[in-house]
Parts: sequence; C-alpha cells; structure tokens
Amino acid sequence: MANAPAVKTEPVVVNCRVYRKGVSENISIDAISDVLAVDDDSFVWVGLYEPDPALLKKLQEEFCLHDLAIEDALMAHQRPKIEAFGTTLFIAVHTTQLVDEHVRFGETHIFYGNRFLITVRHGASKTFAIARDKLEQQPDYLAMGPSVALHGVLDFVVDNYVPIVNDFEEELDSLEQSIFAEEEYRRDTIQRLYTLRKELTQMRMAVLPMQDIISQLVRSENPSIPDVARPYFRDIRDHAGRTADIIDTLRETASAAMSTNLSLVTIHQGEVVKKLAGWAGLLAVPTLIASWYGMNFKHIPELDGPYAYPTLIVVVAVACASLYRYLKKVRWL
Repeated sequence: MANAPAVKTEPVVVNCRVYRKGVSENISIDAISDVLAVDDDSFVWVGLYEPDPALLKKLQEEFCLHDLAIEDALMAHQRPKIEAFGTTLFIAVHTTQLVDEHVRFGETHIFYGNRFLITVRHGASKTFAIARDKLEQQPDYLAMGPSVALHGVLDFVVDNYVPIVNDFEEELDSLEQSIFAEEEYRRDTIQRLYTLRKELTQMRMAVLPMQDIISQLVRSENPSIPDVARPYFRDIRDHAGRTADIIDTLRETASAAMSTNLSLVTIHQGEVVKKLAGWAGLLAVPTLIASWYGMNFKHIPELDGPYAYPTLIVVVAVACASLYRYLKKVRWL
C-alpha cells in the first residue's frame, strides 16, 4: 500500500448549487455573485476536483478569497491545518481511499464562509456527492446554513478512515496467525509487517491532526459557526479520536509482532545450532578414539589382544549411545 497519483476521471466542477431553506438549485459559476448579492438565508456549495488556476482565480473573485489560501488550494501537498482569513476559514485535510486493495492518499481543501462552502479535492478521495445527497434528504437540517454542509464533508472524510483501519486490523490479525503458524523464517512476513506499520504511520498523520482542526472549529468565535452546530463538530472529533486510538494500538501491535517474529526466528535458529552441536558431539567420540588407534605406533594398548577390535567397537557404541541419551534428555537432539 503506497501513495500513487490518482487517475483523473471526474469533471473539474463536480457541482455548483445554491441552497435556499434547504432546497437546492444548480447554478453556474458566473451566477454565484448574483446569488450572493441577494441578502437572504441562502448559501452556495461548490465542489471542485483538481481545478486549474483560471477556475480558482474566478472563484477568488466571486468569493473574495485570500491569495495565500488560493495558492495552497492550487499547489496541494499541504499539511492538515485550519487558518482564518478574515471571516473565511481555510481547512486542509488528508483523505484516504482503497483502490485495488491498496491505500491511496489525497487532500481536500475547504473554503468556508458565512454563505458559501467550497471543497477542492486533490488525488485519491471519494466524491462528496454521497454526503451532499444525504444532507439534501434533510432539508430542515440543511436550512441551518453552510455549517451543516461543512459538518457533512468533515464527517464523510472521517467516516472513510474507518473501513481502511478495519482492513489494516484484519491484515494484522492474519499476519499474527502466520507468525505462530510458520515453522521457518519467511522474509515476506517481516516485509508485510514493516509495510503495514509504515502505512499505519501515514494514516496516523492524516487522522491525528483532524482532532485539532475540529477542536478549533468547536472553540472558534467565527460568527458563521452557530452554537447549534458545535455539538455536531464535537461528535466528529470523538470519531476521529477513536480512530486515532485504534491506529496507535495497531501500530504498537505491529511493532510487537515484528519483535515477536524476530524472536521466534532467533529461537528457531538457536534450536538448529543446538542440534548441529549435538550431532557434532556424537561424531567427536568415535573420531577421537579412531584417531588414537590410527596413529603409527607399534605399542598401542589392547592392539594385540584377540578381542581388542570388538571391544573397541562396543566402547564406541556405548559412549555414543550414552551421549545420545544425554543430549535427548537435555533436548539438544
């Protein structure tokens, strides 16, 4: 599982809608200024996917966005953060997506104001159409304003972390079973454990800052975030916190599994060395006796005796048998 550029298959402008009392209506980018000029309770939600500089420049003019925020949204590769530019908030979060059983990472940049919400997606991330459709089924809730849409987007991002973390958990359980089931060292097991821990670290870098971002939204004095919306953001913070705790637990478990695997390999190698040493000891006994009687001397004890050769064979056999029995007893063989 590793980072990889996503294939661009979506349109640049995914959606551009105005919401009046919870009822949505599609509009064009050029019509945004006309909608905002009307002093009512409506707000505009624009969804973009890897837009070009010209489109972002157009939106900057429509919504009076700050140059630095536009630059961040264009360049991507931002750390998760939340910044205030006057009454407009700029939020950058990291997104994840399972593609062909591999985890891909992307970014979503959010411009949030009193009457607008702009989401700019880069790289791997699921479309927010699912979250948007869910909100549009609750017009009374959506009538509360853009803070509801912001909650829906952030909640959707955090919810998408969960199935990926569950996938990591299942893979780690499988690797743990393999560690104790295998009777010999397998290089791919330790490689998979290392890769898994690396990916968990990347996930942690995406999930952990989300808690700080949501906490700042909860504590924010921005008038565009009503008090009635703050409990919903606290709920997202709790979900992100639980996900981060699970990731930390999995990282520790993966580290322990790596150490356990290496320990089992060391123990297995020690058992092999013990067996080799035991058989070497058994071979040493007849080798030692044979080397004595193989020397070129005329007078060697028992050399001229009629039973010298059979006696020597019996002595060697008894010595080897005794040593073999002892080594089996101490579990060296």
